[in-house]
Amino acid sequence: MNSIPYSTRFSVSTLDLSLRTRCRLFAMRWLIRPLMAFLLRGKRRRVTWAQVRTAGRWKNNAQRERFAFGYYESDGRVAAGHRFGDPFSESGHPVILWLHGGAFVLPAMPDAHFTFVERLCDGLSASAFLPDYRLAPAHPYPAGLDDCEAAYRLLLDSGVPPASIVLGGESAGGNLLVALLHRIRRSGLPMPGCAVTLSPALDLARLHGAPSRSDNASGDAMLPLVSLSHAVDWYLQGTDANDPEVSPLFGVFNDFPPTLIVASDAEILRDDSLHFAHRLGVAGVTTELALWPDLPHAFPLLEDWLPEASVAREQIGVFIQEQLDDKNGYRERAR
Repeated sequence: MNSIPYSTRFSVSTLDLSLRTRCRLFAMRWLIRPLMAFLLRGKRRRVTWAQVRTAGRWKNNAQRERFAFGYYESDGRVAAGHRFGDPFSESGHPVILWLHGGAFVLPAMPDAHFTFVERLCDGLSASAFLPDYRLAPAHPYPAGLDDCEAAYRLLLDSGVPPASIVLGGESAGGNLLVALLHRIRRSGLPMPGCAVTLSPALDLARLHGAPSRSDNASGDAMLPLVSLSHAVDWYLQGTDANDPEVSPLFGVFNDFPPTLIVASDAEILRDDSLHFAHRLGVAGVTTELALWPDLPHAFPLLEDWLPEASVAREQIGVFIQEQLDDKNGYRERAR
């Protein structure tokens, strides 16, 4: 790959991992990754069991109440999902539309996704919506992406200014995020104010492709490379994997919103982020790529496990605030 274009701000973080983090990375490598492999190699019944169990792992009843699940409608458009605050209103505050990951087969995890989004919202005085998009294998592509598009259109229909929308997502949700931006561009809809993606999976056509897929296969603390092929098969079910809505690196990136990409240099999907940043930069998109050492896939969601993740979340908040201030003048209005 060519060097990162001049229009991309590239940073490599340096840190000494705490003993607590090193111990937990060891535990993840020998417990979480084998569990993921066991799940992804299973039949539908095993996956269905995991979907139900994952969705029910609330931290406490207060969290369940703060993230109200519902079916939200505007102008005949309905989206199912979890609402934090009041995202479907012209409040003048930012709205985060977060597309969760989970290999296209798992729902949002309350003790990871919801906790992360709540902390992000608290720092930005924002509300949020997490679409409960349909999951493979029961609902392959394009069902999940269709649901994410419906949620974005619902925000627009509700009167939320597009420049106030922050589109975020990690892993498989990062795939859906970039695919949704391709749809928004193709449909002529207004782009969101900015985008934030963590460890996105952007090339589903090549399991072996980018060097990090093989170089980090044994060291990735979370993702089992070979077993992920089962999740991809469930999601595609015959769809051409070179389609930009499936492998978004094959799309056109002109007119994309300012984008922050956060990844770890130790994960198998590292190069998806590097190539994404390169393609955005070539297209002239304002881009920041933050590459962190040694930490696991989508690590900012693991703040309760990894203390270093709090620094990454704070940096994400700074990026979002800078972009929203530039487009909307939130800071001036707050004064």
